[in-house]
Amino acid sequence: MNDLAGKHIVLGLTGGIACYKAAELCRALIKEGATVQVVMTEAAAQFITPVTMQALSNRPVFDSQWDARPDNNMAHINLSREADAILIAPCSADFMAKLLHGRADDLLSLMCLARPIDTVPLLVAPAMNREMWAHPATQRNLAQLAADGASILGVGSGFQACGETGDGRMLEPQELLQDVIAFFQPKPLSGQHVLVTAGPTFEAIDPVRGITNRSSGKMGFAIARAAQEAGAQVTLVAGPVSLPTPRGVQRIDVQSAADMLAACVASAQAASVFVATAAVADWRPAQASNQKIKKDGSGQTPTLSFVENTDILATIAQSARAQSGALFCVGFAAESHDLLAHATAKRIRKGVPLLVGNIGPATFGKDDNAMLLVDANGTRELPHNNKLALARQLITEIAGRIPPVTQH
Repeated sequence: MNDLAGKHIVLGLTGGIACYKAAELCRALIKEGATVQVVMTEAAAQFITPVTMQALSNRPVFDSQWDARPDNNMAHINLSREADAILIAPCSADFMAKLLHGRADDLLSLMCLARPIDTVPLLVAPAMNREMWAHPATQRNLAQLAADGASILGVGSGFQACGETGDGRMLEPQELLQDVIAFFQPKPLSGQHVLVTAGPTFEAIDPVRGITNRSSGKMGFAIARAAQEAGAQVTLVAGPVSLPTPRGVQRIDVQSAADMLAACVASAQAASVFVATAAVADWRPAQASNQKIKKDGSGQTPTLSFVENTDILATIAQSARAQSGALFCVGFAAESHDLLAHATAKRIRKGVPLLVGNIGPATFGKDDNAMLLVDANGTRELPHNNKLALARQLITEIAGRIPPVTQH
């Protein structure tokens, strides 16, 4: 899947040590299907050579407003008109000040000023020392750039080339790639707050053992990412999985079904959509031992008794907000057989408007899936695909079933 297929990105580099990251970013954009035209400032060329960026982009690099290659000698016009977006990465504090005041004393700033602002968006990835980042002048400039329509991609935090530690690092190339991909995705959930559960739960037997399942959390994490891409504020309640948090998503880590229930009940108060993707344990040991249960050589096995966990989806679906229509609930059914029958029955039993069925053993831990959407009108299949593609299809389905948020 090439999320940027057909997109033409002008990648602008300004002066800063983070220029080394622009090389990997350029490759990542191209791998996702984009074409990349690099434009560099004179200062950027002190940190990485135009030859390097030309080799990576497979295009001649532009670095002068007096470049004679264009027939009309107007590189600042031609380059901006061809772009689907201009991405400045890294963007120095000095260059942000240029953008803010409309200064145009080099090709890159001239091109940004001359771009058609209604059709060629400007994405800014700042990079600077932590004190420069925190300075009131920089923060004022950032706020005004955003007010002028630029998309500020934020900064990372950590060790800096100067030897100090703090905010101001340019985001990593893969983070910026995700932000660029998200920027181009439709925004049907703008203004919505989506709550997603993901992964298994872990029900303790003793301090070192427990009962769980094979869910990897990949589907739930993909849905959280797709919802964020679609413009929603997203809260992800995750069981014990080893997956990176999707960009822009608030994550709450839990262990047991009881932990997940408590997190969901609290978070559902502000949500407008609840997607219960997690493979929650139906039962838990009635009494967890405080110490490891040891075998004594007798051959006798310990006796475990179980109690049923509270049904998280049913609890949220029966809440006052869900019953009033303020919270749209989506359930998941991971079955081993008779998917249609079990999913149809589960939708009715849980009292949710939409239920997504899949065969659990065929998808747990894998990167792909197939879905069966079940609602009051019947069923619809989402054919086998990678989980992110399916998540985006599901988010589109959800967006079409809820009223849009009125923008004031």
